[in-house]
Amino acid sequence: MTYKIFGAELSPYSIKVRSYFRYKGIPHEWTPRNADNMEEFQRFARLPLVPLVVMPEETGLQDSTPIIDEMETRFPDTSIHPEEPVSRFISILLEEFGDEWGNKWMFHLRWARPADQLSAGGRIVGYHVDDAAKQQMVESVLDRMINRVWFVGSNELTAPIIEKSFRDTVSLLDEHLAGRPYLFGGRPSYADFGLWGQICNTWTDPTGASLINGSAHNVLAWVQRMYWPVNLGEFESWSSLAPGLMPLLTRQTGGLFLPWSVANSQAIANGDEEFTVTLNGQTWRQKPQKYHARSLAVLKTRYQQVSDNETLNDVLKECHCHKALSQMGSE
Repeated sequence: MTYKIFGAELSPYSIKVRSYFRYKGIPHEWTPRNADNMEEFQRFARLPLVPLVVMPEETGLQDSTPIIDEMETRFPDTSIHPEEPVSRFISILLEEFGDEWGNKWMFHLRWARPADQLSAGGRIVGYHVDDAAKQQMVESVLDRMINRVWFVGSNELTAPIIEKSFRDTVSLLDEHLAGRPYLFGGRPSYADFGLWGQICNTWTDPTGASLINGSAHNVLAWVQRMYWPVNLGEFESWSSLAPGLMPLLTRQTGGLFLPWSVANSQAIANGDEEFTVTLNGQTWRQKPQKYHARSLAVLKTRYQQVSDNETLNDVLKECHCHKALSQMGSE
């Protein structure tokens, strides 16, 4: 039984899924989506987005997180979820942080500067095109993608916040990964896949590479390790993980991501065309992201399932995450 992954190297969610399939040893075929296989892709896809996984039973599944969740039910051995309740939920929270806030780093840094724009545009177009045609195709890609940065909230006001968030996260992760191969210990977790997809794709661009290669050697080793992750041991206890992960949770997840998530959800509920929120003392303004309101609702549901855990609640309160997760609806 072989699964087929339609994806793209420049899609953080695609390589996230591929890394997971490689780790679990799930038989699969990696298929870069292109014009030649578009008919097959469209036969199974509900949306024109990668990744798409075609199941052996000839059904399609999209969206990286539901894909991994489904595969975990089919291939439960060597789970990517720590058994310890606190670590398990924190891993879920950081996976969501990677998918939703981390995508801002990747998308902004890829399309904010000419060097990154040209690098990404050239790789999207590919190398089997004559020079004149390629130049025209690259210009078309740049025109389309640069004009879409608003979608992740990238603009002149928010750019400094996004770039500082990326630098700070890389620095915090570099300290945390000293002496451990993965975020939660000796084997990759749910959080590793979510954060890695975004950071790895950022690393493939000139600016992202310069920020990681020059000063974050532990992150660089982790980025490379996660292409073909293997089980090197067990998950650590939360008590051993907390000193490294709590600063990340406090500054990034509690200070930026969840306040933004709540404001975004409220804007959608109110039908607002734009919203403004203060994040760590800085003003953030953007059009709301509809998809993230749904994923926040799923995250809150997952929290509600474990909300009676006093130790977890103490951790979430300490890192300023509890209030946003315990609020129901769009409030």
